[in-house]
Amino acid sequence: MTFNIKINSSEDAQALNAIATKIPVDIWIHGKQGTADAKSLLGLMLMSMEREVKLVVDDEADEKHIRKAFKDFIIE
Repeated sequence: MTFNIKINSSEDAQALNAIATKIPVDIWIHGKQGTADAKSLLGLMLMSMEREVKLVVDDEADEKHIRKAFKDFIIE
């Protein structure tokens, strides 16, 4: 599943990383500069320069849980 998200600062990147590391499925960030593992803080810091990116979560995850976990980042 894919969500449009916004990362406004390095603090947002750290918060998103903390959430992603607690979820036991693959979570990726896709942007113009490439792709980064959301569980990699360094990768997120590089991607955060783009601000609006895509959060791609393994389809095995519960969508309601993912939406709730990343609610502060998802752009509707």
